[in-house]
Amino acid sequence: MAVVSTDAAERLGIRAHSDGPAASPSRIPVQSRAERFSSFEHDDFPEVTGFEAEWKLTPVDRIRSLIDGELDGSPYPIRYPEVEGASVEWLPRSDARVGSAGAPEERASANAWTSFEHALHIGIDGAIETAMTVTRGELGDTPRAAHTIVTAAPNSRGLVVLDSQGGAALSENVEIVLGEGAQLTVVSLQEWDGSALHLASHFARVGRNARLRHFVVSLGGSVVRVNPSAHLAEEGAEAELFGVYFADAGQHLEQRVFVHHDAPHSRSRVTYKGALNGDGARTVWVGDVLIAPSAPGTDSYEQNRNLVLSEGTRADSIPNLEIETGDIVGAGHASATGRFDDEQLFYLQSRGITEDEARRLVVLGFLSEIVQKIGEPALEARLLSALEDELGAVR
Repeated sequence: MAVVSTDAAERLGIRAHSDGPAASPSRIPVQSRAERFSSFEHDDFPEVTGFEAEWKLTPVDRIRSLIDGELDGSPYPIRYPEVEGASVEWLPRSDARVGSAGAPEERASANAWTSFEHALHIGIDGAIETAMTVTRGELGDTPRAAHTIVTAAPNSRGLVVLDSQGGAALSENVEIVLGEGAQLTVVSLQEWDGSALHLASHFARVGRNARLRHFVVSLGGSVVRVNPSAHLAEEGAEAELFGVYFADAGQHLEQRVFVHHDAPHSRSRVTYKGALNGDGARTVWVGDVLIAPSAPGTDSYEQNRNLVLSEGTRADSIPNLEIETGDIVGAGHASATGRFDDEQLFYLQSRGITEDEARRLVVLGFLSEIVQKIGEPALEARLLSALEDELGAVR
């Protein structure tokens, strides 16, 4: 085999491949989800061009102010009932609970982390089974940063609903920490006004024999990007991550899910379902599952289903599975995007139901499977009503 000398290579213009061993380490693509860079500082991340793997499916120009702009990090108005077994308070940045669940892995999340002044803490203390809803609906159009921490004490049982309404230009981080044996359901509900912009990163740490059920419900907003991650950090930890979304014309709804199996005998299930209707309706779902060498006995499965209701829509669905141990119970993923099931429509129409009504029933049945897993009848009824309102435009 002929060998070209260094001098000859320079004369011929031969250079090492930009992704090869001779390249700068900063230019070598990340090969594993575990290698992704993280930092609490905005300026530690390179500028976002829109070509990066984590941004190339996002309308970066529409949210540039949240990625790089100055953000108001002051506390904002919230509403919540007084509930036995739960507490709500504002914490200083210096509180030890801040940063206990994770760290930003992209520039917008770090901008929010750099900018917030106080963290909103919602605590479930474990004495009784508790349900708490915290509502925010007066954020306005000024770009804002927020930070929320949800903690569940050991062996506690609870439901926390983060209810977002009205107008907003918001970048935020949400930390969720489950103590040993805790069972917690967290519902992140986005019913923003049509012009709202919302970027959120959720970091969950699930302790020994604890169980997290996490729901993302995105119905409103112009651009809404909610990225939940679950770290199954101790033996027997379990996470079920659900999502339901409905994108209208011109609306961009994005979810990037990450499950990190880092302990033995952990279990996860990820199920996201969405519908798209109207010109320019866009959804993005990326699901990453990492099973580390430290996680023998893992049982994991993720799936995403999208129902296309009209022309002019686009649904991106990308499942990824990375397994670093051969000792697992099971691991798999599935993804599907399609139109109506003609057999279902025929069945309903054969029983006297009009075509338009049949279509609405099929879509409602498709999406309601997720809503009905929440386990709170009043909230489920509210969300089903909201979905029916969305379906009013389906023809």
